Amino acid sequence: MIYSKEIEEMCKVAKGVDHGPAPIPEEGKWVKSKEIKDISGLTHGIGWCAPQQGACKLTLNVKEGIIQEALVETIGCSGMTHSAAMAGEILVGKTILEALNTDLVCDAINTAMRELFLQIVYGRTQSAFSEGGLTIGAGLEDLGKGHRSQVGTIYSTLAKGPRYLELAEGYIVEIGLDKDDQIIGYKYVNLGKMMENIKKGIAVEEAIEKASGKYGRFDEAVKKIDPRKE
Repeated sequence: MIYSKEIEEMCKVAKGVDHGPAPIPEEGKWVKSKEIKDISGLTHGIGWCAPQQGACKLTLNVKEGIIQEALVETIGCSGMTHSAAMAGEILVGKTILEALNTDLVCDAINTAMRELFLQIVYGRTQSAFSEGGLTIGAGLEDLGKGHRSQVGTIYSTLAKGPRYLELAEGYIVEIGLDKDDQIIGYKYVNLGKMMENIKKGIAVEEAIEKASGKYGRFDEAVKKIDPRKE
């Protein structure tokens, strides 16, 4: 340690109060975290790239400072999907400090890691008050049985109005309109379920039908349109 001449010539004054860090909630406990291994929790973070053409939702499950589980979801940029593939391999097994200072390939994923790191070290995790935290695998449950991200894609113009393309239920194949041409429901295909059906050997047409559903007052519609063509 190198001290300046001014510091060396100072007399020493004893440090008085030293009560340590404030406790933060972690997995049902109040913890005074002093080292990376003192940090545990599951939470989510959102990040975006510099040109803001894509975004990432990152979910990490941290146990004693080590990332045990990672879910990387991206939207808006084709390159981000490949970056996410690499980040998924990079993240697990690292401490949260290592992960914060590791190139996760994509700006959006790096930004998500930064935002998520802040939540974790300040005790703002999803599992802050869950005794024992959440099991490894809890992040995967966010995707549901179809193992697909929750995606909403809506396109709209002033001239022709909105087109629902994909919602939580799945890929929209038809939009139902009432007599005033207002949307009152839609028909969808759950792509995750459809692919599972096809993998089981079910014929494509039947696989699609088994994975299809309706939402709202679709059956009452006076007009039904394909949102990608009409």
